[in-house]
Amino acid sequence: MSGKVTNEAGGSGEGGTGGRELDSAFFARWMTATADAVTREADRLTELDSAIGDADHGGNMRRGFEAVRGELAEDVPATPGAVLMTAGRKLVSTVGGASGPLYGTLLRRTGKALGGAERVSGAELADALRTGIEAVAQLGGAAAGDKTMLDALYPAAEALADSGGEDFGAARDAAERGAEETVPLQARKGRASYLGERSIGHRDPGATSAALLVAALAEAEGGEGGEGGEGGTAGSQESDSGGSE
Repeated sequence: MSGKVTNEAGGSGEGGTGGRELDSAFFARWMTATADAVTREADRLTELDSAIGDADHGGNMRRGFEAVRGELAEDVPATPGAVLMTAGRKLVSTVGGASGPLYGTLLRRTGKALGGAERVSGAELADALRTGIEAVAQLGGAAAGDKTMLDALYPAAEALADSGGEDFGAARDAAERGAEETVPLQARKGRASYLGERSIGHRDPGATSAALLVAALAEAEGGEGGEGGEGGTAGSQESDSGGSE
């Protein structure tokens, strides 16, 4: 086991890994930055969810990622994959509604795909993330354009893969655009789908929280945030989309 969250990822230029490898400390910092962002944006996530969901996304996500923060403060697992699998398990056990299983699946399957390596490349993370996203799609029976978290995650994964796993900033920007582009969509999965055409005109909460997760990845690469840092991320996020309630 390694102890504190420290960065061996580094990077050259904005949002790029510069071909460096990412260790468990980097992944722990990613989860911590996500907790910071979700806590900061919890009220906005709930506001978005109030329009097309059951108004609990912000509170659920905050509770889950604060639990992840606490778990990693106790001990950081030795490998990147183990960090994500630990975080995913904690989310499943602490987050209510659809978000726990969906985010838990995303992180656990991404972590499993990374295997037991002590360090991974950005390209390996991009491949593993795509595996996690596909698992979410299968779990929720959702696809791109259904007004779910997938509408932020798919563009992010594509942007990261297109850069050879080096440009986390491009992934962040793609996720934020994807979340914003859910506004004119009609929800076809999750609680929001019950509203039919009335779901049009609202930004999806799940896509919004997914964009926060990706933005935290870019922040972790930059070495900001750390333990208890500000964890700033692009945009704000929405609700229990990305699958069925």
